[in-house]
Amino acid sequence: MTDPARLDRMCNLLAERYGTTGTEAAERLRRWMGGEIPYAEPEMIERHLDEPHAALVFDAFRQVLPFGTGGRRGPMGYGANRMNPSTVAMTAQGHADHLKENAPGAALSVVVANDVRVFADNVGVYPFLGPRHPLLGVSSRSLARLACAIYAANGIVAWLAEPDDDHAVTSTPELSFYIVQLGAAGGMNVSASHNPPDDNGIKVYDAYGSQPIAPEDQRLVDAMDRATAVRTVPFEEGLRSETIRPLPADLRTAYVDTYVELYGNLYPPRADAPVVYTPLCGCGVHTVKPVLERLGFPVLMPPDQGPDGSFAAVPFKAPNPEVPHATVPAREFADRHGAGIVLSSDPDADRIGMEARLEDGSWYHFDGNQIAAILCHHLMLDPEGPRRRGLVMATLVTTKLLGRVVAEAGDSWLIDDLLVGFKYVADVLKTLERTGRYKDIACSPGDLVLAAEESHGVVMAPGIRDKDATPACMVLAGLYQRLLDEGRTMLDYYVAMLRELGGYDNVNRSIALSGAEGTRKKDRIMAALRESPPGKLGGRPVRRFIDYRDPERFGPIASDTERLPRNVLQAHTDRFVITVRPSGTEPKLKLYCQLLPDGEPPGGAGTDLLRRVRAKADAVVRTVYNELLACIDVSLDEAALLLPDIIDLEGKQRFGRETVPRLYDAMRSGKFAGLDELLDWLRRETAAMTPAADPLPALRPALAWLCRQWRDAPDIALVEKLEGWANRERSIP
Repeated sequence: MTDPARLDRMCNLLAERYGTTGTEAAERLRRWMGGEIPYAEPEMIERHLDEPHAALVFDAFRQVLPFGTGGRRGPMGYGANRMNPSTVAMTAQGHADHLKENAPGAALSVVVANDVRVFADNVGVYPFLGPRHPLLGVSSRSLARLACAIYAANGIVAWLAEPDDDHAVTSTPELSFYIVQLGAAGGMNVSASHNPPDDNGIKVYDAYGSQPIAPEDQRLVDAMDRATAVRTVPFEEGLRSETIRPLPADLRTAYVDTYVELYGNLYPPRADAPVVYTPLCGCGVHTVKPVLERLGFPVLMPPDQGPDGSFAAVPFKAPNPEVPHATVPAREFADRHGAGIVLSSDPDADRIGMEARLEDGSWYHFDGNQIAAILCHHLMLDPEGPRRRGLVMATLVTTKLLGRVVAEAGDSWLIDDLLVGFKYVADVLKTLERTGRYKDIACSPGDLVLAAEESHGVVMAPGIRDKDATPACMVLAGLYQRLLDEGRTMLDYYVAMLRELGGYDNVNRSIALSGAEGTRKKDRIMAALRESPPGKLGGRPVRRFIDYRDPERFGPIASDTERLPRNVLQAHTDRFVITVRPSGTEPKLKLYCQLLPDGEPPGGAGTDLLRRVRAKADAVVRTVYNELLACIDVSLDEAALLLPDIIDLEGKQRFGRETVPRLYDAMRSGKFAGLDELLDWLRRETAAMTPAADPLPALRPALAWLCRQWRDAPDIALVEKLEGWANRERSIP
């Protein structure tokens, strides 16, 4: 029984401390405590109602977890602004209501997918709840089963992979494919993609196998907001009545066949050139790996990187192909087995990653823009490639190099102004299928050559309407083996492209801003840029400033769900394009720098050429990073700017303000007997930066820069040892 006085005290505290938003949070808290919300766990929430937990309670109830560019995604926890059984139940019920409203009386089915996640509270948010509480051990699989039981209770057949297996998974691209193959009315995916292990998410799909865009997604969200009266049946009863059904086994075979046919006879695989692939503990072991094996590639996979919701084998527990550190163990495995390439996918197998070993034995990490450019060039311009012509699509923050490739190829179409999120790519394919036209382009989905985004997403098969790591992996594996025959590396291939087409580059950064205060800071930065558009950025005059919320240029905002995707600002100069947008799925402000050629062929060779080009882009983006922070009266020094963006802004500020001076003073005073003692001290000092993971790898770039500044330190030998350690395993450029 809830203590009313205790609840009143917390509600009053929220209103006093956080104003109007706090009052709204208090109202939601009362609803969750009052039995209006299914699966709310009010007895657990009551244990939050002490003053030390006020900030946590506010953040957990200040809003309903928003429907962003990729559905709902966020930390697992108790409350409206968290992922939990309540969020999933109301989303599933709302989706069921929406489907029935739009097709009354029809026989409906949905496909339900899930990744490998299991909540373990790695960050330590809930120690006050004790060692056992209801969310611990909640998995994507258990949430997917809950969704199935709700669809079944609403008379909608729910297709689920191997219902009796507690560990079965279905990847995001498979979900898209299966919806269409089964003629389902839609689908649901319980996954947080590449987020940390304590996060989870839920994405809803339409009958086309894609996520809906505005205003259709608004109607879906409205149905979800009304869905507190959740209907459900026991999972076993759904199986007996066949309202919950196992996915047909031949669907996965059909998925693999789709890509085997797409690959054709591109390059005969070599049995003596192994390809290392890691699913980063996710679903790709069932998608990417079988396709590579069917094509005949000798695939090697690190034995500890199969499906595992704790991501224990992934550094920082960050299973993201965008993060170079994520594949360090796979690279070490490749070194032991004589492989010169590491391909990877994130936990739901929709993002592609690639690292290539260079002639000196070091490894190069390719970012999403470089992967997209290599694929596009290979498919369209490479004399030894398929020389395809057709449609290329990209978001407004994807490398401009794709446009140059399309122009050189000729007889092709480019769409490169799409909002961020693959649902906008799918919407173009949907429009082409329905009408044969998109704006002034007349073609069909079958003309698709490539759709790509900067965040390691690719589509090549028009029948799969969400990004997929599989086709990129198979093409890159074939190209890698061909280049071996030519005595070249994948990096040689990319550098040759830049010499041919110009010094393009892209650097993406994020300002990680957590919690309610972080949200306010993001909003302040965006508001300041809108109120006073910059005349200069990164030292260059701004020639064009675009606000994608401008109704005169882009039309009125169709619904609330369109506000976030269109919350994008873009500044064009003669040498680069800067784009700023809040993430729709993570607590961060994203900053994109697209470097354009200066008219002169890039100088240098190999990694030297890349360093020159990247140095220009890095200098711009670090300057702009601080120019954005100036909107909230914050500035970072050079060392803090060099920290990776998995570290939030507060952590970077503490590093510059506290850790660096203490480290310098300790080194000057001779506190450390050697490098190992120094590193142990640093590990303890910065442990909070990367919860549940060793922080030291994240410090390497910053420490290397600091050591170059500390040539006057009394113990120069220790400085040099630290610099040597810091420069080890750093990727180029």
